[in-house]
Amino acid sequence: MSDTPNADIAEMSFEHALAELERIVQQLESGEVELERSIAIYERGAALRAHCDSKLKDAELKVEKIVRGEDGSVTTEPAGLD
Repeated sequence: MSDTPNADIAEMSFEHALAELERIVQQLESGEVELERSIAIYERGAALRAHCDSKLKDAELKVEKIVRGEDGSVTTEPAGLD
């Protein structure tokens, strides 16, 4: 295992990372977490958010839209989500 506490995040799916991020938000919003623990889970939450953002950006780059040509043919082209 790596010395970095958040090393496992890089291997997480978007859904797994988002679920853990939601749990962290709930813990922080509850106000029942000690300060030191709050700081640690906030930092993990920030890393999870960055990971989710990266996964979403990758997905956006892969999205294509389906277009129908004047002759009725169907093709795809970049969705232009920039």
